[in-house]
Amino acid sequence: MSDYRGIDFFDMDALLTEDQRLVRDTIRDFVSEKVVPIIADHAREGTFPRELGPMMGELNVFGANLPEEYGCAELDNVAYGLIMQELERGDSGVRSYASVQGALCMYPIFRYGSEEQKRKWLPAMAKGEKIGCFGLTEPDHGSDPGGMETRATRSDGGWRLHGNKMWITNGSLADVAVVWAKTDDGINGFLVEKGTKGFSAPEMKGKLSLRASVTSELVLDNVEVPEENRLPGAKGLTGPLSCLNQARYGIAWGGVGAAQGCFDEALQYAKSRTQFDRPIAGFQLNQRKFADMLSEITKAQLLCLRLGQLKDEGKVTAQQISLAKRNNVKMALDIARTCREILGANGILDEYSAMRHAQNLESVHTYEGTYEIHTLILGEAVTGIAAYR
Repeated sequence: MSDYRGIDFFDMDALLTEDQRLVRDTIRDFVSEKVVPIIADHAREGTFPRELGPMMGELNVFGANLPEEYGCAELDNVAYGLIMQELERGDSGVRSYASVQGALCMYPIFRYGSEEQKRKWLPAMAKGEKIGCFGLTEPDHGSDPGGMETRATRSDGGWRLHGNKMWITNGSLADVAVVWAKTDDGINGFLVEKGTKGFSAPEMKGKLSLRASVTSELVLDNVEVPEENRLPGAKGLTGPLSCLNQARYGIAWGGVGAAQGCFDEALQYAKSRTQFDRPIAGFQLNQRKFADMLSEITKAQLLCLRLGQLKDEGKVTAQQISLAKRNNVKMALDIARTCREILGANGILDEYSAMRHAQNLESVHTYEGTYEIHTLILGEAVTGIAAYR
């Protein structure tokens, strides 16, 4: 078992069920034993550790809150959130891999797909035997998905898709892409399978963030998709936006994991690093930093717990998820930067995780709704006035 025990200043463990603690501890040990020892090398080389995929499948990570009927674990949403928390402690890229698979690909198939689509894809994806991706963002349309230019037009027996998607996690690895396109009847979702003529997913290079993650472009050059590959239950922006809410929920928990990992590393370092004949943990400026970080992590933990409870009760709102995503990712990014300061010059070495987490969180701060977009969502929630229309 891992020596890492996390941060729990307000005894949040007492508010968790035995099953929730078991799930968290299982993934915590997996991250400590299988992810942490290798992830710096993969980030340095710009590669995703694909060997982790089958392991995560065996641990029921993928689509963990979806029904057992389709090969999933059917965990409650707090347990699912704790999985995302622990994966992001390892690396945002690892959490993103699982989050895209479960929340952005398996979830729309489960919610909007036909029974045949569910039976075909979900059990294999739950095991990690098939990998999925989510195609919504385009080169010229990020925060305004309603402006998408990808089109789907009727053809004999199905649909013809044409367009481009950008910033697609898992794209080059995926066996199936959930692609959203405009039709004459509104936005529809389509399952585009790897190897389909006219479909390609070139990997994007040159990233300074999420380096241990595969990010791709999806190119759809008059791709023929049969009618049975259309998601019959999805029409309009409600479909893709509901998927984004699933992912944003997991990201809120992930921010807590990244922050905890940075905090623990900086604390251990500060207690062992001596300057002026005393550990730097004993200096008032550093103690203030630790006190501030502890406070923010604790608040974010309790925020996530309540969010998960609301989700399990069927009462959660998109605005509540926006608040958690916005707050927790900003919190984690601030903490990663502070921990890098505490580590001093050593903080720029990839032997330590703080700067890698900070680099990753720059992307997490932007994707699944930028900080600014979530600000406007909350502004509308409290004033009743939409500033972005």
